[in-house]
Amino acid sequence: MGLLLALLTGATAIAQPAPVASATPSPVPSGASPAPTASAAPAPPAPNAPTPPPITVSPAIATVPIGTPARVTVESVLAPIAAVIHDPAIADVSVDQASSTVTLFGKKPGTTVVTISDARGLTRDVPVRVAFYAGSVAPQTTLSITGDPASADFIRQEVAAAVIRAAQARPGAQIVVGPDDVPFSGNLAQDRVAVVNVPVLIQGTDYFEVDASTRVDVRNVAAPRISPDSLMVSDYPERLEENGSLFAADLRNEQPSRFLYFHYNPPGQPARRIVLRLDNRSAEPVNVQFISGRGGPTANEMEAGHTATRAFLIDVVQNQGRLITMPGNTSMNIATQDMPPGTIVCNLLQLRVLSGSSGVHLTLFAQPADADPAAAPDAGELLEATHKHARGIYPIPEFYYATQWNVNGDYLEVPIGQIPLPNDLQGQALAGDYGVLQSFVVTMHNPLSTPQSIALYENPRGGRATATYLIDGSLVQSHQVTAFSRYKVRQYVIPARGFVRVTIVTMPEAGSSYPLRLIFAPDDGSVAPGAAGSPVY
Repeated sequence: MGLLLALLTGATAIAQPAPVASATPSPVPSGASPAPTASAAPAPPAPNAPTPPPITVSPAIATVPIGTPARVTVESVLAPIAAVIHDPAIADVSVDQASSTVTLFGKKPGTTVVTISDARGLTRDVPVRVAFYAGSVAPQTTLSITGDPASADFIRQEVAAAVIRAAQARPGAQIVVGPDDVPFSGNLAQDRVAVVNVPVLIQGTDYFEVDASTRVDVRNVAAPRISPDSLMVSDYPERLEENGSLFAADLRNEQPSRFLYFHYNPPGQPARRIVLRLDNRSAEPVNVQFISGRGGPTANEMEAGHTATRAFLIDVVQNQGRLITMPGNTSMNIATQDMPPGTIVCNLLQLRVLSGSSGVHLTLFAQPADADPAAAPDAGELLEATHKHARGIYPIPEFYYATQWNVNGDYLEVPIGQIPLPNDLQGQALAGDYGVLQSFVVTMHNPLSTPQSIALYENPRGGRATATYLIDGSLVQSHQVTAFSRYKVRQYVIPARGFVRVTIVTMPEAGSSYPLRLIFAPDDGSVAPGAAGSPVY
């Protein structure tokens, strides 16, 4: 009623608050938990302090070649910085505050850690490896060769060898460069020069790799072909059971010599090395040309002789060799070949002193494989053995034969390696004519009115044999064939009342059993050279 009266009269009614009763807690039932009371909300956390940036380094792993300082660039640091090496025996360390770099100096091979710290107390561990470089690559070398002309294959081979000679590798390291790495194509004529840049890699366990290049200046020096005056042979002892000198002789000015060696390191023997050394025993410098064809090391004696003969024949026909200048009273190794147990090595060389003194001495010796190739051979007499083989100097290094043959006459047989050569020194005669270059010119006449099919056959007479021929300038080779077998080497058609002239250059191959006959006869229809079933390739 009061509210209605107020509305009617326009008066405003103000509600009065009810009296506040005192809060009396209600009794909690027995066994019940008291009701939770509301607690005040926690204050919001204070903003996080900024995280300091970590120390960064470049490179992340320090490689330190001994003899060359290595620098580590340090960033995100608060100066001053400090660096502590964990193993001071492996490396020393220094800090350049201005450039924020740490420099490491290697002392001996090994691994350690350098800890880098700054004014904030932050640290960074950097692994450190200290080692030697695997070797060194020569930036430039020169190579003097002969060749009429010098072929690309020969130049690549000689350039690769020159790069290896100029480089230096630490013990156990390997110089990786081969003929395929030499960027050269075409022939090089006499009195011409070429420049070749060759990439070289030297690597080895526990060493840092070396990757560089060598510039090789190649010069082809004009030198006339000269037939040798003598043949030197070292095939005794053929089986090596000790180290020492195997052959010794003097080289005379303007008296070229051919030299053949063939030696075997039997199973059960220690690893060895064959070394061929020249000694200039005068005070004057000398210039020497040599041609070399090597085979082995291999366990197959025929393969060693076959490989050496093939390489030598190709080079000697084109007069492809190397020229070396030796100062007075110096020595130089011109051939080294490793001989693991059970392997054979062979080499055919042609040597001549072009200018200078005649006091050049040639020595072939065997040494342990781990010995220094530059070490002097053991003094004393030449090695001996119970089973005799050829060792000496022989008077006929080359043999020439020319004839005409009518295709309707008796077969023409040309013997190779049939006449034993006498030894100018005390020792065995040279049976088989190994190392004797043999050249044949055969003119085949056909007096008949129809063309005639003719073949050239090989016919070993002493035992199993391999062979290499240069026939009209083309390389023809034969795998081993049995004694008294007969295989075609070449086929010809002689025109009616005409002729064909054939030139053959060959040499009995060390490790094979000679003599061998070349037979000119009518084609018998047997397997053709190079076909399936033919040993000729």
